[in-house]
Amino acid sequence: MSYFSARCLVTGGAGFLGSHLCERLLDHGHEVLCVDNFFTGRRTNIEHLLDNKRFELMRHDVTFPLYVEVDRIYNLACPASPVHYQHDPVQTTKTSVHGAINMLGLARRVGAKILQASTSEVYGDPSVHPQPEEYWGNVNTIGIRSCYDEGKRCAETLFFDYRRQHDLAIKVVRIFNTYGPRMHPNDGRVVSNFVVQALKGEDITVFGDGEQTRSFCYVDDLVEAIMRMMETPADVTGPINIGNPGEFSILELAEKVIALTGSNSKIIRLPLPQDDPKQRRPDITKAKQILDWEPTIRLEEGLKKTISYFDNLLAQKPATA
Repeated sequence: MSYFSARCLVTGGAGFLGSHLCERLLDHGHEVLCVDNFFTGRRTNIEHLLDNKRFELMRHDVTFPLYVEVDRIYNLACPASPVHYQHDPVQTTKTSVHGAINMLGLARRVGAKILQASTSEVYGDPSVHPQPEEYWGNVNTIGIRSCYDEGKRCAETLFFDYRRQHDLAIKVVRIFNTYGPRMHPNDGRVVSNFVVQALKGEDITVFGDGEQTRSFCYVDDLVEAIMRMMETPADVTGPINIGNPGEFSILELAEKVIALTGSNSKIIRLPLPQDDPKQRRPDITKAKQILDWEPTIRLEEGLKKTISYFDNLLAQKPATA
């Protein structure tokens, strides 16, 4: 797929997913303004881009208005792991809702096309499996995960209301579990948890009976889908699921990580957190039809790259740098 050169704003650009997107946009010849407040994003994720003349870094919180001139806005800003988004749940909701309002306002002022990085969490603990975009979800509005789930649901509402009310060019993707290099080692997500625990020789903590399932998409595949979505015709708004439809139990993932790391770690079980989904798997029919996209990187291949990244990271001092 070919892309014309554009001025791109990536909010949350120093985060795990945002840094990979910034990198890919630069590879395609775009100018990139990376905006991050560094709550969960890290400078080390984008340090290798700082010498690029088409890359600019700005420390800014999207809950405050931003005045810049851009053609494309990729709105990725928001803590995405339970450990981080539950640390300050009020701020998490503000980031999703106020952040969406501010970025939509910017897009309207400058005539930019804007993409919202929504999430599979809008489906809650689903009663439909796999989850198609037409499914409205099963979400607890007052639970400990609600700051993220409901914040993202409200952001989607805002995007479609801006389109209906202001004819804004919007794109919405619902991202399922994504993993790869530059994940935060302490973000509490299952892949990073298991890999770090295995590399340290610690017990691997599985919540519940471990039979709950997830689908894991490698970050390179995910970024490709995001870029394809941004370049779709104006009448394609989404939401579109992007993720890997391959489904694995949490126990299967733990065993695979132990095997690939050669670790002596033991698997222990802890109580299941509140509202933890029992099943999570995308129906990517629309992504295949509209974006001509599906994941190409198998779980074992992606895990090897992720393990190598964390192995190098843990060898540094401090380990969480």
